[in-house]
Amino acid sequence: MAIKGNRVLPNAHFRKQWQKRVRCWFDQPARKYRRRQARVAKVCKVAPRPVDHLRPAVRSATLRYNMKLQEGRGFTLEELKVAGIPVKFAKTIGISVDHRRRNKSQESLDLNVARLKSYKSSLILFPRKKGSVKRGDTEDVSAAQQIVVSKVLPISQDIAETERNITKEDKEFNAYATLRKAQSVKKYKGKNDLREKKRQEEEEIKKK
Repeated sequence: MAIKGNRVLPNAHFRKQWQKRVRCWFDQPARKYRRRQARVAKVCKVAPRPVDHLRPAVRSATLRYNMKLQEGRGFTLEELKVAGIPVKFAKTIGISVDHRRRNKSQESLDLNVARLKSYKSSLILFPRKKGSVKRGDTEDVSAAQQIVVSKVLPISQDIAETERNITKEDKEFNAYATLRKAQSVKKYKGKNDLREKKRQEEEEIKKK
């Protein structure tokens, strides 16, 4: 075959053996069955303890989704401290801990502390060794069987506010200005306190 001009030489590959490089998923039904059997075996192994760990209720990210509550990675160190649960002990009784998370509002702190206290009130500890019962442990297996649940303290969404008429106070309220003022007060709190302290000292000197 004669080729005229500066062109690409024909180099067609027709023997790629693509069948060796294709991966099929014919074992999907079998894997599904194996995963289910593994879950059942895990439930039987850890019974009467729940399979899942207790996780905090957190808000979804961004303004668009933050009205929804969902499970977080773990409780903060501050939440555990307020609830009176040591960090090392919390990891042994099925409570997830996240040392990176921070509480940015009193509302989230109170909500998760209430979750911890509710979990702690219904918690039943078994002795590690037979016959050696420590403080807080119990040997009553029948009572412990009653706390087995598929989900540890499931999170319920907040009840949405019912419809109502817009009042005059709602129209006059300026959310942006209120937030900016609160930010300004927080930013200059140290300087304002110092200025107020200095003013009081000057007044005391004048009185003397």
